[in-house]
Amino acid sequence: MPTRSPSKLAPAYPVPTLRPTNVTDYDEVTLERSHDGRVATITWNPPKPLNPLSVGLTDELVAAVEEVSADEALHVVVLRGAGGCFSAGDDLVEIHEGMWGDPNQTMRRIRFYQRFANTIEDLDKITIAVAEGVALGGGLEITMACDLAMIAESCQWGMPEVDSAMTPGWGGTTRMIRLIGRRRTKEINLIGALQSARRGVEWGLFNRAVADDRLDAELEQLIGALLVKNQQALRQLKFTMNKNADADMTTALAFEAYSELATAAVNWRPETPAIPDAEPGKGLEAFTTKNELWQERRSRALHLWSDLEDDAS
Repeated sequence: MPTRSPSKLAPAYPVPTLRPTNVTDYDEVTLERSHDGRVATITWNPPKPLNPLSVGLTDELVAAVEEVSADEALHVVVLRGAGGCFSAGDDLVEIHEGMWGDPNQTMRRIRFYQRFANTIEDLDKITIAVAEGVALGGGLEITMACDLAMIAESCQWGMPEVDSAMTPGWGGTTRMIRLIGRRRTKEINLIGALQSARRGVEWGLFNRAVADDRLDAELEQLIGALLVKNQQALRQLKFTMNKNADADMTTALAFEAYSELATAAVNWRPETPAIPDAEPGKGLEAFTTKNELWQERRSRALHLWSDLEDDAS
C-alpha cells in the first residue's frame, strides 16, 4: 500500500463545542471577537443591579466559555461585567426562593459551577479578568480562575457569604488559599469584610490595580503584549504552571523538563535536528498499512509473557 504523503493528510477534526441544552442564544451575555478573531470578550449584563450570577446567567456563561474553548483561533479571553461592575456573586434571592432545590440539587449545582471555573482555568488561551465596582463571592471566584486579573482602583472585593449563613463553593477557599495563603484566606472568609483594590494586589489576588479611567487602555496594552508572543509557548507555560502548582517538586520538575522538550521540538530553529530514533510518522503508518515494521513488532510482542499463550498450550 503506498505511503500517504503529509500533503494528503485528512483534515483535522476539531474539538466540538459543548453547550448546555437549555441555552440556544445569549440574552444576558455578549461574546465579541476582536483583533482579527484572536481575542474574545465575554461580558455579562443581567437585569439586576450589581450583576448577580443567577442560574440563567451562569448557564449562559458556561455556554460562552465552552464556545471559546472550542475556538482554536482564539488566544486571549477577557471576562468582565457590564456597567462598571464585575459581580456581587451568586443570586442569593434565587437561593432563598428555592431555585437551587434540595441539598443534593444544591450539591449538583455547586459541582456544575466548579466545572465552569475549572474550564476557565484550563482553557488553552490566556484569560484576563477585569474587575470593576465589586467582585464578591462567586464573582471573585471567577477572577481567581483566570490567569491574570486587573482591578479598578475603586473596586471592592471580598467573600461575605458567612453573614448569609453560607460557605463558598467553587474556589473561595480552595483557590484563594493557594493564592494568598491560609491565614489571609481565613480572614477574608471568616470576617467577610470588603477589601480595597490596593490590598488585593498586595496580597497577590490581583496582578494590577489600575485607575478607573485607564482600565480599557491598560487592558489593550496587556492584550497587545500577549498577542505578539509565541502562542504555543504561552499554552505550554500555562499548562505547566497550572499542573505544577499542586505537584511535588520532583514531579513538577520532570513535567517542566518535558515541556521544554516539546518547546524545542515545536518552536526552535527550523533546522533543529530531528531526534534520530523518534521515527516521526512511522508508528501510525505501520498501524495503518500493517507493513513489515508492524508485523515484526507485533509478532515479537503479541504473546511474550502473555497468559493467552499459556492458555493456548
